[in-house]
Amino acid sequence: MENNILQKYNVPGPRYTSYPTVPYWDNGGFTGDVWKQSFLQAFDESNATEGISLYIHLPFCESMCTFCGCNKRVTRRHEVETTYITAVLNEWNMYCDLLPEKPRVKELHLGGGTPTFFSPENLEILINGIFDRAIKAPDYEFSFEGHPNNTTKEHLQTLYDLGFRRVSFGVQDYDIIVQKAIHRVQPFQNVARVTFWAKEIGYTSISHDLVFGLPFQTVETMVDTIEKTKALNPDRISFYSYAHVPWIKGNGQRGYDEKNLPKDEEKRMLYEIGKQLLDQNDYYEIGMDHFALKSDAMYTAYKEGKLHRNFMGYSASKTRLMIGLGVSSISDSWYAFAQNEKVLEDYYKRIELNELPVFRGHSLTDEDLIIRRHILNLMCSFTTSWEDSSLYFPELPETLLSLKEMESDGLLEFGKNSITVTEEGKAYVRNICMAFDLRLRRKAPETKLFSMVV
Repeated sequence: MENNILQKYNVPGPRYTSYPTVPYWDNGGFTGDVWKQSFLQAFDESNATEGISLYIHLPFCESMCTFCGCNKRVTRRHEVETTYITAVLNEWNMYCDLLPEKPRVKELHLGGGTPTFFSPENLEILINGIFDRAIKAPDYEFSFEGHPNNTTKEHLQTLYDLGFRRVSFGVQDYDIIVQKAIHRVQPFQNVARVTFWAKEIGYTSISHDLVFGLPFQTVETMVDTIEKTKALNPDRISFYSYAHVPWIKGNGQRGYDEKNLPKDEEKRMLYEIGKQLLDQNDYYEIGMDHFALKSDAMYTAYKEGKLHRNFMGYSASKTRLMIGLGVSSISDSWYAFAQNEKVLEDYYKRIELNELPVFRGHSLTDEDLIIRRHILNLMCSFTTSWEDSSLYFPELPETLLSLKEMESDGLLEFGKNSITVTEEGKAYVRNICMAFDLRLRRKAPETKLFSMVV
């Protein structure tokens, strides 16, 4: 029965960091001025109360990890740091020049690429430059992604002194055969060293990112990776399904053959074993792919119904406005999305012209906003309701009818005016979201767009 369920539902699908998903944005008529109006509306409605979020994309990496689908630029020339930071701060100043008052930054995240490619000194210049034009909200939360091989104690101390309390280390897998295949060789002692440094300095939330479905992974290697991870006792664990999308230009997924990847039941077994071990070690599933100890703020947010999800991933708090700075970054005003130029040279040219480097976007319709609420509810609390009439939409009866088979398969349960994902259904929450995704249902992709959902 389990294999039949897997074969039925393991289809290509979005990861739902947004709704509508990027391939379904309606870019027609979207301009920089449209984005500015939406950005200013969201700022006016929320800065004084909840503040704003900032995502800063730092794209440089010294080597190519062949499992990665992110926007990055591989180089060993560290002189690029200064040019890039100058451009990002110029972009930030353009935003601040539009505002009637200083933004109150509640969340700030440094993502990549490899943020710790940058020297501690240059990261300090970047963060101080941001707060030359902004203030920290009282309950701010700053986080960054660190590479275990090049994160130094100075990196950790400098960012801690600047207000960072969350750090996420990309581990992926500890098996040397897997590491060589994905071009990401990092010994356990490197991860242990940076984890213990972070604890010693005082970071309150340390996360490890693990991936299942990588080339040459086996149940034995997965067990070993989970056991090593537990020995370091991170506060949070992200346990992602490897997204195999070799058709996307520039992602570098070329270092192995398709036959080297665990398929269907084998990949599913990696997930089940990993999830079982995490559960046995007191890590609670708080959202899609995410687990946390009860002592972590993310667990508290999940239990209190305050978990949020956006282009930065899961968050313990919500802001209406998220500004993405840097090449390829995506901003979110709740009413609209805007993405920056994806090619570094194009990004630099727009900044030099004193233009916000937005190259595409989407203004959400009333229908989009309703569907977005349902998908966020499912992603963040494994349930959604249309008890409130504002969450009703005309296609809801058709949507519920399409979910009946998932109910029969034990993936969800119906309430009077709600659905709730079952424990067995959590692995298939993307499929449930796809039933609500009206844009996807109306126009199926004509080419490969998405990775497999399981």
